[in-house]
Amino acid sequence: MKRYRSSLLSDAAFLLLFVICFIHIVFTAGGQDRYLINMILLNVSFLIAILTYFTSIMVGLILNIVFIFGYGTYTLYQTFIVGESLQAYHYYWLIMTPVFTIIVALLTYANRELQEEKEQLQKRNASLATIDERTNLKNSRSFQSDANIFMALSTRYHIPLTLLVMTVKHWDELSRMISEAQITEMVYDISKLSETSIRMNDSLYMLNSDHPTWGLLLFTDQDGANVVVNRLKEKLESFNTIEFSNKYKHEMKLTIGTIQYNPEEIPTPLDFIKKARQKMEYDV
Repeated sequence: MKRYRSSLLSDAAFLLLFVICFIHIVFTAGGQDRYLINMILLNVSFLIAILTYFTSIMVGLILNIVFIFGYGTYTLYQTFIVGESLQAYHYYWLIMTPVFTIIVALLTYANRELQEEKEQLQKRNASLATIDERTNLKNSRSFQSDANIFMALSTRYHIPLTLLVMTVKHWDELSRMISEAQITEMVYDISKLSETSIRMNDSLYMLNSDHPTWGLLLFTDQDGANVVVNRLKEKLESFNTIEFSNKYKHEMKLTIGTIQYNPEEIPTPLDFIKKARQKMEYDV
């Protein structure tokens, strides 16, 4: 409801801005005998509105008070000293300039409300998202949720559970040698390669999309995880000599770490990842 109200207020203020600009232009062009003074006041009116847009309504009100005092003083001078009779057009700028400022302030307020709502929605989506955008794999948030369940099942039914964490060796240097599009393709290719190397009941995750890090939860012991590691490296070696050699012009290698779940040593999913990362240091 709040979003619709802000959107409606923004649209209404935008339309009113067009109307008031049209009235300003018609009034300025219609008074040929006062064309110069009207042009000056029109520019002042626009200047106050612009400053209000980029600052706040309080600044706009202060500027309008200064304008009303200044133009009012000028009008009184023209009336009592010069002898010019007081006409209806003398009131125009005293009324329409603050109105113009208020309309711009309403437009600014509505737009800021919409921007804040957009940022809140983006943050909410990011906090609730469980899928990585580039690879369509489950992300780290989904990993923590699944890992808690799998760890509980492993403990209750004595099912071996092993986490495999892997990254592309020398990724920082490699990513600087290829384009952004190729980086996305490379991450996607390795994700697909990983999916074909595990069983249907195992799970693959993208733990870090900035520095691509994959996690595989395997319902197997350390020996079974070593079989998966060897399978991954063999497949990647085959891809390097056949498909990747022409596609990326650079050889890719994986750094892999595996750790079998132990309830006494690994109380949380984050500790699970930490232990697996420590094992990666031995994969040279």
